Amino acid sequence: MGGSGLPSFIIRRDRFFPSRLAGTALGLGAHHILPALLLPCPPFRLLRKRGAYKFPDMASAVTATGSNGHSMVGRLERVLVCSPRTAGWDRPERVGRWRELGFLHPPDSANAQSQHDALCRELVAAGAEVVELLPAPDLTLDAVYVHDASLATDFGLIVMRPGKANRVPEGERQRWFCQAAGIPALASVVSPGTAEAGDMLWLDAHTLLIGRGQRTNAEGIRQMRDLLAAHGVEVLAAPLPYGPGPAACLHLMSLISLLDEQTALVDLPWLAVETVELLKGCGYRFIEIDSSERHTLACNVLALGDRRLLAMEENRLTNDRLRAAGFDVRSFCGRELCLNGSGGPTCLTRPLRRG
Repeated sequence: MGGSGLPSFIIRRDRFFPSRLAGTALGLGAHHILPALLLPCPPFRLLRKRGAYKFPDMASAVTATGSNGHSMVGRLERVLVCSPRTAGWDRPERVGRWRELGFLHPPDSANAQSQHDALCRELVAAGAEVVELLPAPDLTLDAVYVHDASLATDFGLIVMRPGKANRVPEGERQRWFCQAAGIPALASVVSPGTAEAGDMLWLDAHTLLIGRGQRTNAEGIRQMRDLLAAHGVEVLAAPLPYGPGPAACLHLMSLISLLDEQTALVDLPWLAVETVELLKGCGYRFIEIDSSERHTLACNVLALGDRRLLAMEENRLTNDRLRAAGFDVRSFCGRELCLNGSGGPTCLTRPLRRG
């Protein structure tokens, strides 16, 4: 998510821009999520649910965001995104860092934004409320891969300290956003620990599996273990392969996507034996990706709940395997948005509430 090498893997306060038609008038498209106006409103954008804008009152918003369910597969109800426009993919000073940040080529902002809009339409069609961060001067191109900078728990948001230095400010931006939405901050991973949520999987409500790799170190895992032990959550560590090296983005979720409570999509040859044994011991059955689609992020699939999945349309062979296994697979084109910066549907979304 937001790396190079092997591809990885609000609520209004008072007032908002008054009309959906305003997006069209501004040339943003009728479905664009417009920013809140009239400071000092918090950093929210409009929510959309099932095709219409929704304006919840603050009291109901706080109640609704109180539980994440510690699940990777429950029905997705609220999700945070950061569009290419927000991340500055159209700003020359940020685009100029594409090689340094590990992108494959200079971003095509218009194409990427169009693909992100399609992603958001799929999320809305699945019944989720989509909320978006506002732009900030310390965000970089990687901010579009919003999943990595925080972990939502039933006890509050845990702010990550990414192993990729340019991404460290993202966690504080998400903390600010969520606190304004009534989601408390539980804690932060601090130096010398590093941790990215792309290395974290909820196996069940009381067990969090964390990958030990280039982006999440042993100290970060220790801090997460100590923090969550006080809340009855066990943290397990899973070794990750060295892969292409430190410059590459290889997360645990590059190799595993949980599809429901009993099924995992896996890139089996890249998983450690102990991780495979652990998952099988937890009762998971495996669906393997088609190996020809490893470099197009075939293992990066977002569970929407109720056996519905969101995948990249480029991975047709793997998607056909998922459909043959009885899953409802929705897809979108991610060639520019996903493949250029190595981040698929899970990377592009930070679930805040699951049913």
